[in-house]
Amino acid sequence: QVQLVESGGGLVQPGGSLRLSCAASGFNLNYYAIGWFRQAPGKEPEGVSCRSSLDGSTVYADSVKDRFTISRDNAKNTVYLQMNSLKPEDTAVYYCATVHTLTCPAEAEYDYWGQGTQVTVSS
Repeated sequence: QVQLVESGGGLVQPGGSLRLSCAASGFNLNYYAIGWFRQAPGKEPEGVSCRSSLDGSTVYADSVKDRFTISRDNAKNTVYLQMNSLKPEDTAVYYCATVHTLTCPAEAEYDYWGQGTQVTVSS
């Protein structure tokens, strides 16, 4: 079965770092675009980053550029989101999502979603 499982969230102080993992099973990430999204309480979901399966190119929201990095481990069929210099405004539930396409699509086009992992940035 197709499944995505996020992990790595937790409580971190402002300026700290976390690495989120998205483990995929039931399909090969090599042929799927992968996106990261987040949703803070009372707010709409926000796209954070996406990795194209065509050439590995990445896209980042302006709010996380130069702080977050998306990467993939082919052997583990896992995607990571390295988050540095975290701010309180980064607090949200983070989700990974995927779809069988070469390039990053609109949010509504993603077919599979993980369960989410909570990230809390607070002193």
